[in-house]
Amino acid sequence: MSPKNVIFKKVCKDKSVGVYMGKRDFVDRVDSVDPVDGVILVDPEALQGRKVFVTLSCTFRYGRDDMDVMGIAFRRELYLSTRQVYPPLQDREKGIHTRVQAKLLRKLGNNSYPFFFEFPDNLPCSVALQPAPSDVGKQCAVEFEIKAFSAESQDAKVRKRSTVKLMLRKVQYAPEGEGIAPSVETTRDFVMSDKPLHVKASLDKEVYYHGEPIKVHVSVTNNSSKNIKNIILSVDQIANVVLYSNDSYAKCVDIEDSGDSVSPGATLQKVYTLLPLLANNRERRGIALDGKLKHEDTNLASSSIVKEGVLKEVLGIMVSYRVMVKLIVGGMMGSSEVGLEVPFKLMHPKPDAVKESEQEEEIVFEEFKRSYLKGIIGDDDDEEGNVSGGDDMAPKEK
Repeated sequence: MSPKNVIFKKVCKDKSVGVYMGKRDFVDRVDSVDPVDGVILVDPEALQGRKVFVTLSCTFRYGRDDMDVMGIAFRRELYLSTRQVYPPLQDREKGIHTRVQAKLLRKLGNNSYPFFFEFPDNLPCSVALQPAPSDVGKQCAVEFEIKAFSAESQDAKVRKRSTVKLMLRKVQYAPEGEGIAPSVETTRDFVMSDKPLHVKASLDKEVYYHGEPIKVHVSVTNNSSKNIKNIILSVDQIANVVLYSNDSYAKCVDIEDSGDSVSPGATLQKVYTLLPLLANNRERRGIALDGKLKHEDTNLASSSIVKEGVLKEVLGIMVSYRVMVKLIVGGMMGSSEVGLEVPFKLMHPKPDAVKESEQEEEIVFEEFKRSYLKGIIGDDDDEEGNVSGGDDMAPKEK
């Protein structure tokens, strides 16, 4: 059976403007990003002479909107682009870029108009920092949004009832190809020890998928006179928050305290298994998460892959991962540590692409209603909580 052609639909409260989009996830392939396209449906009578605009924005929010200090807002627009869709500035047919747009225009009639945006190559992916359970308001996040509104002009005051917003996600998937399996080793000499300690840690591959166990191969050759009292392994998530300054936050998202020891002159070769999951870190503030749509769950943030030459200063939040292998070495003056850092990538596999020719001709609308948000607390009026116009604006089926 062919996959259904699902269309995301949302209408503003006064029914003057509606947004129709074929998808909400847009893939960043490092060298290119999926363009954002859709259709705006207008009601000329409800507009009462006002124009209709649509904007694509990328915002880095690092505090609640009501936390402004000395006129400085805790949010920054990394990107903003605006198009006038009504009255149209070009022939409607010239604005059609995809087959989905063409289908929607045929179905919705003469009061529908296409829009199209292209992402610049220097924007981050959708990511958020997990708030503490006691935190209120919107979390620190990089967010993408399509907003359609009617107004006398682009710079005129916009009425909330005449505005409709739809959250989008910019995502990256695991690159094709195996890559080089990471391996790190070190040799440590000690005072009053003729021979050194040699430690090696390696992984099976460079890229792991969310929910996939990570096997860590550890080899210890202890030719020193020191006693290895314990071996501790962990997965660290490093979130670089890049805006006005470059702040780095390392959070342990999985740990194994093995209790293994290696006496002087002995060796150890062992495979340890780590499994970093959001399910084990839901109460921890500051963990980076993949951006989510309001009524969906999410996971630990995927590793960031940056196009070569792009300025990292504009990237908002960048995420990377490493396996830490820490050896606790006993001694007369107390314990010391020998550590290794093994970098790897944590990502989603690339989903199977669905060809447009394989999709059903029938269009299925997915509307946004408050029933989707039952039990969710927050100021959702600005996002998913707008009342859907149902089929009031769409032409009836013949």
